[in-house]
Amino acid sequence: MEKILVIGAGGQLGSELTQALANQFGGEQVIATDLRDSARSAFDFCRFQTLDVMNKEALRDLVKEEKVTQIYHLAAVLSATGEKNPLFAWHLNMDSLLYVLELAKEQKLDKIYWPSSIAVFGPNTPKFNTPQFCVKEPNTVYGISKQAGERWCEYYFEKHGVDVRSLRYPGLIGYKSLPGGGTTDYAVDIYHKAIANEKFNCFLREDSYLPMMYMPDAIKATLDLMNAPRESVKIRSSYNLAGMSFSPKEIFESIKKHVPDFQIEFNPDFRQAIADSWPDSIDDSRAREDWGWQPDYDLDGMTTDILKNLPSYFPPKNTLI
Repeated sequence: MEKILVIGAGGQLGSELTQALANQFGGEQVIATDLRDSARSAFDFCRFQTLDVMNKEALRDLVKEEKVTQIYHLAAVLSATGEKNPLFAWHLNMDSLLYVLELAKEQKLDKIYWPSSIAVFGPNTPKFNTPQFCVKEPNTVYGISKQAGERWCEYYFEKHGVDVRSLRYPGLIGYKSLPGGGTTDYAVDIYHKAIANEKFNCFLREDSYLPMMYMPDAIKATLDLMNAPRESVKIRSSYNLAGMSFSPKEIFESIKKHVPDFQIEFNPDFRQAIADSWPDSIDDSRAREDWGWQPDYDLDGMTTDILKNLPSYFPPKNTLI
């Protein structure tokens, strides 16, 4: 039977992906790990262990003792946080991936999942319908580490036969966890402010378009890719992935359909330069052709679902919904 190890399970993506994996394989077959033991309480549906992914001996011991067959390696320092401590971000993002890839080669693991990001693109990348294969000159340490990681993933597949699979996520939006330090996280925080009846201070310009995706679509895409036959996965660096593209002004207007008194002000900071270096929209035709990717949500559908469900996860003092 498959035994699934999720590294960095306590993050925004990890918390929801781990639940989906437990639903698919059974809670006893899924081991959630996180650096913080405080994350344990969120994983009563599966097994949990604290793990520092930078301790490669502890990682190897866990994989061998538990007879792990698949690893989902999600631990990373995100874009905005990474710019505050770039050397640490590079060290964590890059070395931890190499530990996992070496372990997969050594232990002959069935599959590895590692997420990439639209941060691999840069200011000289085509901004509209950014193609799968194009110039990539990222100017953040997060983007540089993801670009290098893509090359390592393809290398380990071609040289060692490691079945590693990856998606270039756009900005991910969900309601089950708080923002985690990414440039696109304004589109998570804005919903919290709306239900709390607070004015939202946006750190991007009102016309800054970025590719985004609702978390249920991101989980769906990840599982679809990992469940696809090996021969269908034809790109071993990372697949472009798209859901929707919108600006802060457009998400604000979508929320106002439900919260008419909601207010916003725009005060761009250092994250604006990061956003300006990323695409406005993504061409994900290869994912659609190779393994049948298709998103379910648009902006208004996502807004309706978040405003319906968010208060039960993070009840505000003055709920408007």
